[in-house]
Amino acid sequence: MRVILFGATGMVGQGVLRECVLDSDVEAVVSVVRRASGPSLGRRSEKVCEVVTDEFYDFSRVEGEFSGFDACFFCLGVSSVGMNDAEYRRVTYDLTMAVAQAVLRQNPTTAGGGMTFIYVSGAGTDSTERGRVMWARVKGATENALLALGFKAAYMFRPGAIVPLHGITSKTKLYRVAYTVLRPFLPLLLRRFPRYVTTTEQVGRSMLAVAKLGYPKPVLEAVDIANA
Repeated sequence: MRVILFGATGMVGQGVLRECVLDSDVEAVVSVVRRASGPSLGRRSEKVCEVVTDEFYDFSRVEGEFSGFDACFFCLGVSSVGMNDAEYRRVTYDLTMAVAQAVLRQNPTTAGGGMTFIYVSGAGTDSTERGRVMWARVKGATENALLALGFKAAYMFRPGAIVPLHGITSKTKLYRVAYTVLRPFLPLLLRRFPRYVTTTEQVGRSMLAVAKLGYPKPVLEAVDIANA
């Protein structure tokens, strides 16, 4: 399986990249980034190469390198804190759709195959697009648009709290502090609250399993991610 990955430098993306490297069914991973990354498990693997572009709303210069893939894992995401609706929609809906349309053009759905697109959304996303919470409406609109775009298959992952493993850290200082404080309790939280807590390892493994085997429904909540 050949995978194209967006967001490999973030906490979730690091976990997904790690699992792709370790999975014997994955023969190649192209990581699309704004800046070349530093040394990491992914960079040390011959499976992984990077496509560097500073324009994430127009991939015309590099889009030709998106051809020939079985799955796209989209792990980019930002906090809505301090953003208004238009700002958050641009960096969530607009950017995601620019990526999805570019990879779909290069890997069109045919009778003989096509691409599976997996989008990391979030618990509490509003599929009706009419709720009172801005970020949930925008995420819901993004999910709905992806499901209607025409991929061979598309799945929306809605994890709750994600625990970073294997030395992976969040770029957000508040999250890093929270994980440090909660670390002694994480094994208990994972056992007691599987509907709300998962790990970077589990998210990565579940994405690979769903890309290979599919899943009975297009939207996966945390408990589905744990069981996929």
